[in-house]
Amino acid sequence: MAEQTIGTKCVQGGYTPGNGEPRQIPIIQSTTFKYESSAEMGKLFDLEASGYFYTRLQNPTNDAVAAKIAALEGGTAAMLTSSGQAANFYAVFNIASAGDHVVSSSSIYGGSFNLFSVTMKRMGIEFTFVSPECTDEELNAAFRPNTKAVFGETIANPALTVLDIQRFAKAAHAHGVPLIIDNTFATPINCRPFEWGADIVTHSTTKYMDGHGAGVGGCIVDSGKFDWTRYPEKFPGLCTPDDSYHGVTYTERFGLEGAYITKATAQLMRDFGSIQSPQNAFILNLGLESLHVRVKRHCENAQAVAEYLKSNPKVEWVQYCGLEGDKYYELGQKYLPNGSCGVVSFGVKGGREAAERFMGRLKIAAIETHVADARTCCLHPASSTHRQMTDAELKAAGVSPDLVRYSCGLEDAADLIADIEQALND
Repeated sequence: MAEQTIGTKCVQGGYTPGNGEPRQIPIIQSTTFKYESSAEMGKLFDLEASGYFYTRLQNPTNDAVAAKIAALEGGTAAMLTSSGQAANFYAVFNIASAGDHVVSSSSIYGGSFNLFSVTMKRMGIEFTFVSPECTDEELNAAFRPNTKAVFGETIANPALTVLDIQRFAKAAHAHGVPLIIDNTFATPINCRPFEWGADIVTHSTTKYMDGHGAGVGGCIVDSGKFDWTRYPEKFPGLCTPDDSYHGVTYTERFGLEGAYITKATAQLMRDFGSIQSPQNAFILNLGLESLHVRVKRHCENAQAVAEYLKSNPKVEWVQYCGLEGDKYYELGQKYLPNGSCGVVSFGVKGGREAAERFMGRLKIAAIETHVADARTCCLHPASSTHRQMTDAELKAAGVSPDLVRYSCGLEDAADLIADIEQALND
């Protein structure tokens, strides 16, 4: 049988019940697992056998859902985390430590920027932020001998910058490091970064994958293609013995397809414990089953809303790569030919005050610190998610003071447009 399409993987991937077993993924709501002998459990602690002994490290429900997301992205292994923020932290910290350096696009989510520029900086990891529109010369100049990774977002939140994944991957690989892509907004329905050279993908599963505002979560997926063993001096955590597991070398024991995620699970999840609960993993799977249907509707609504906003004289500007003439239209056609996401960013004439008045008049869209939900919501990032950033940092991230992030839900597009119109005219 030919490989299943992505829609079938959304519904069927990750879990195949046996005869008489539950049709739906069961929730294994247990912290621990019973064994007949200490010797059997000891093999698990030494990574000599597969199985479950404590949910902080692994859980059958979580693993089934992670396997589905890995299949959707075309990866070889994946792990769930407690949030998208935890996923991005683990993805970087798994290969970078004190004294190391990372190159990142400057146009990323404000929470990720704060994680990198403040918290991880305090841990001794330095980040250089480059414009997604930088020249090849500027991009290559950002690398250092101690650079361990490059990070970017397929579609930046909330600037809606479309990253040239292929170009950033080429630069990363030329310097012997992997490209990590946060694919939250595009989802694997609209873009699979591994097909364009990315090596690791992260998600805030709280967004489109869950899609109903019910469960916070994150995920990391490994392509299994980056050859860590070519650069053992850069990635000693993967290529040299881990004393905390009796000297196991992850690349030797688990190969390129499993080394990165096994280390993240066995070492980072063991020590930091940012697990996704089995209940949340179950809720996430319910969202994944309809992801391919919902994303299409989100994009259709966003396209209609963006076209309306572009024609409204009370709107200063509109950012949506599906609009012809948008600065990222060509990149959107390359990486996102079937649609980008359901989020539209725009500015209301009159600046920050006008934007805040407009949002206060909306009847359908709710003001929320959320995005990519079945229900339409909006946010003023400069005064909320990105308020910790300076004016210069806001500009670099593509966030202007008047920017409204409008996340189109699954309602009828005509109703959303009518609501926007009354809010602009009130």
